[in-house]
Amino acid sequence: MNTNTRWKLNIVLLSFYVMIFLTAASWLSIIMIEKADIQSLFSMGNIENTKKFLFGLAGFGEDSVAFMEKDKWVLAFNLTKETLQMSVMATGFATIAMILTVLPAARNIADGSLTLQRKKFGRSTFWFIRAGYVFSRAVPELVWAMLIIFIFKPGILPGAIALALHNFGILGKLCAEVIEDLDPRPIRNLATCGASRLQILFYGILPSILPKFLTYILYRWEVIMRTTIVVGFVGAGGLGQQFKLSMSFFHYTDISMLLVCYLILVFAADFISEKARAFIK
Repeated sequence: MNTNTRWKLNIVLLSFYVMIFLTAASWLSIIMIEKADIQSLFSMGNIENTKKFLFGLAGFGEDSVAFMEKDKWVLAFNLTKETLQMSVMATGFATIAMILTVLPAARNIADGSLTLQRKKFGRSTFWFIRAGYVFSRAVPELVWAMLIIFIFKPGILPGAIALALHNFGILGKLCAEVIEDLDPRPIRNLATCGASRLQILFYGILPSILPKFLTYILYRWEVIMRTTIVVGFVGAGGLGQQFKLSMSFFHYTDISMLLVCYLILVFAADFISEKARAFIK
């Protein structure tokens, strides 16, 4: 076993031991410091409440069953369509903003080491955009949505903007790192042969980065699809807003119907994204 392999094995073992230690420490903190009563979770009252909730979701004991009402299905379909629109809009906004900022946010382009062309304000632009990425992704989608709701009226547009703002920072960081990991030799050869910046971009950089860019964009679309229901809780429209209302009024079968629509939407997004990534590869 060579030194490099032994070093990697030690890192894996250390990570495993740290994980075991943190898990044990967490449970000890819950039981001994917080004095949590684990047995109370399985009390008869909690069991009865769980049974009532699950039976309510299935429609047992409910005066009105949403599954049997055509109007409820029409409403659920329209909300599903709104949720899909919100996710596509959010992904589009985040992608456009990322594309406009990602090149100067790559370290090897900012310092000129990749293209052999130094820019006057490359360093300052790099740090400014990277700081924007950090700020954008540091604020959760729910917080962005709560802030934007004060500016726009409730609807899918505030939700799309909130999701786009958070995912813009994530996409920007991931895609900038893709550029930083490029093999510099083909691009430097173009630069030394006298290629212009546009020629270097279209013939050297874009062919290498676009497949990975598309993979990251599709992955973030999947995540955005799952998060749409969360931002809907603060009035951003879609399934999430109606889900919150149904929970507030204890309309259990409405909750079940919305969950079914949401799961179908998520599975469809996963399937489409997986097929698209396989086609790209």
